[in-house]
Amino acid sequence: MEQQFQVFSPGAAAIDRAAELLVRILQSEAPVSLSELAAASALPKSTASRLISALERHGLVEQNGERGRLRPGPAILRAAERGLLGRSLVELSRPYLEALSEASGETINLAVPAHDGVEHLAQVDSRHFLGASQWVGRRVDYHCTANGKVFLAFGLAELPRGPLRRYTEATICDRARLRAQLRQVRRRAFASAIDELEPGLAAIAAPVRGSHGDVIAALSISGPTLRMTPQRITRLREALLEQTEALSARLGHRPSDDTPQQPDRQKAHPEEGEKAA
Repeated sequence: MEQQFQVFSPGAAAIDRAAELLVRILQSEAPVSLSELAAASALPKSTASRLISALERHGLVEQNGERGRLRPGPAILRAAERGLLGRSLVELSRPYLEALSEASGETINLAVPAHDGVEHLAQVDSRHFLGASQWVGRRVDYHCTANGKVFLAFGLAELPRGPLRRYTEATICDRARLRAQLRQVRRRAFASAIDELEPGLAAIAAPVRGSHGDVIAALSISGPTLRMTPQRITRLREALLEQTEALSARLGHRPSDDTPQQPDRQKAHPEEGEKAA
């Protein structure tokens, strides 16, 4: 009988070993240590460490707390969540997009994080002649958009290496300043971007959570700054938070003491020095 042999290149062998480590992490009922993984896979600990680092860079695994035990990363969790929801995420969100449209008259979007920027899945158009354009099918940078800042603040996306692109005079390109604003976004569960992507364009966004409490999407309201004034943003923020919380509940999220804190509604509109938060 003719024998068939598989010949692996060094690169293919590394991929095969990394895949084995990932499968072991996915199949483990609890976070697993690097030493345990290396022993189970008959790999030197240094080799296992390099492979795990590669998986971690791509969000496939992450460390669980200070002890460094490993569990599935955000990319895996988002894929699993989307797999459970499938295309129904857009369908399930439709009543909440419509409710925001009715309350604001502005452009409403449902967005998710993608590897190269914010991806818009669904939109309800503004009832005004002067309004935001069609966003579905377009991707935009994280640092200059309200949806993007939600994803950055809750760890669903990372800033690219190198200088951040400046779209307008108001675009936040200083990383320290941006990080400070992202801390506020996480605390308030609310982000805004005023004149940052394009002069005259304002947007606010809030996170949508899945059944395990993880942020999986964002809803946003966008329109021209002549209508999206600080006072109006104050009013629209309440409607936005109400609908994102309702959609999260529809997706199975039940707030509890062990989930991230509820939005701080004390600050209801962007203030001087943080207006692009």
